[in-house]
Amino acid sequence: MKNQDKYIVRQPIKNPQRQTIGYEILYYGENQAFGGLTSDKEFAAANTVYHFLTQNMDKALKDSLSFMTFTAALLLKKTPKLFDRSDLVIQIDDSVIIHPPALKTVKQYAAQGYKIAVNQFQFLPRYMELLDSVDYLKLNFQTQSESMLRNIIEIAHNMGKKCIATQIDSEELYAKAIAMGVDALEGPCVAEKLETRTHSSSYLQSNFFHLVVAVSRREPDIKEVEELVSVDATLSYALLRLANSFYFVRHQRATTVRQAIMTVGLDQLRQWVYLLSTSNAKNEFDRGAEEFLKLSLLRGTFCSKLMRYTPNLDISESDAYLMGMFSTLTYFINAPMEEILRDIPIPDEVKAALLHHEGPVGQLYDLALSYERADWNGVTKPAQALGIPTNLLTKTYFACVGDVNFIWQQLTRPRPDMVEN
Repeated sequence: MKNQDKYIVRQPIKNPQRQTIGYEILYYGENQAFGGLTSDKEFAAANTVYHFLTQNMDKALKDSLSFMTFTAALLLKKTPKLFDRSDLVIQIDDSVIIHPPALKTVKQYAAQGYKIAVNQFQFLPRYMELLDSVDYLKLNFQTQSESMLRNIIEIAHNMGKKCIATQIDSEELYAKAIAMGVDALEGPCVAEKLETRTHSSSYLQSNFFHLVVAVSRREPDIKEVEELVSVDATLSYALLRLANSFYFVRHQRATTVRQAIMTVGLDQLRQWVYLLSTSNAKNEFDRGAEEFLKLSLLRGTFCSKLMRYTPNLDISESDAYLMGMFSTLTYFINAPMEEILRDIPIPDEVKAALLHHEGPVGQLYDLALSYERADWNGVTKPAQALGIPTNLLTKTYFACVGDVNFIWQQLTRPRPDMVEN
């Protein structure tokens, strides 16, 4: 179930004075960014946008230009709207240029103040017709002829457009690009790529289908959306990371699923759901993963119910719920728990409990785990320390089991479009 390492790669783009003007943002993982198949391109593009949004990048990167390639589908879904127009350069390739609705959308973005770049610009009529809306022409110095490059650069500069030389992997190509008067350069000989490890995980498909339906309504029910996200540990974790990333975080960080929904907003929430559906299209969710998700729901429910008998703990019921939910994340995400918890604002007491079983909250966590394993010796000590009568544990636990079984039946019921007539 655990995924192989994945990275958001930032390739610096520098002007002839060696000053960085921006970064091309790429995703490397199951598919090297933008393979040959359309489905691979869509998968890589969605992963690039999703993982870049959830990285807590520093402000230096936030204030630079981010060159990011968007497919026709992402453009039509208005995904660029997730970014500030002052930070983003929308990159497109031939698959967008030959797609009339997507091309129309690109021109609309340009009219709204977004900067546009064309990958591997070519001397063809369909490219020339787009020039009025384009700010940057990206030219592949390894595959395009010198005469064509010179002609494109001359025409571009006459029209006030900037040219970026790409695939610069030798001093010879670097000197050639400078001699031709390019405005910026990109490639191994210009600057090394900067890699940031990132993680993704699958989610329960049947529940996610209900979430898609819920957010697609004209006026979504926030409570319904919150409930659908809250029952899936991977969705809860992903949304909290998004809400607390640099692009969305406000003066106060979102510490609950409801706060995360309100921070992101409904329009961006729809974008998030769409990106998840595309970027996770290739992730299989096995039976064992479903059992771990169900276990996380049971742990979260049990921990939150036990809070009724421990009023002196310095966490809320929602904090206790997230503690139980997130206790299984190492099964879904190929990273140590320290790294998983680093970018989400849960209380220090909860982190100490999950990482080191420390403090009174750690005792609550140990109590839940011991009861789950029927370790009665392990139950006694934390129960006594927390002042929870042991005769209440059985009643509370089996009430939680009943609640979780009912919820799970609702979540895993057949999708309407898969029921046979």
